[in-house]
Amino acid sequence: MASPSPHDRRRKDEDEDDPVEQMISRTGCAELHYAVQECMAEHQDWRLCQSHVKTFKDCMMNFQIARKQQLMKQQKPTASKSAPS
Repeated sequence: MASPSPHDRRRKDEDEDDPVEQMISRTGCAELHYAVQECMAEHQDWRLCQSHVKTFKDCMMNFQIARKQQLMKQQKPTASKSAPS
């Protein structure tokens, strides 16, 4: 039996999620992302989908703001422990 070629880039598992889709799913904005994609497929003109794009953009921005605040909270206890009293 021949071993698989290391240059074979075909996906082994077609059900495997795209890394970008995985990232978007973690934001909670996946449904809005799919709505943008559906609108684009239906209209074939991004200008007709601007309301969907804006809603998705707002969701992503809200996620980024919340994530930044979460990271800042995690860093504060570490910074205060290392600071001299």
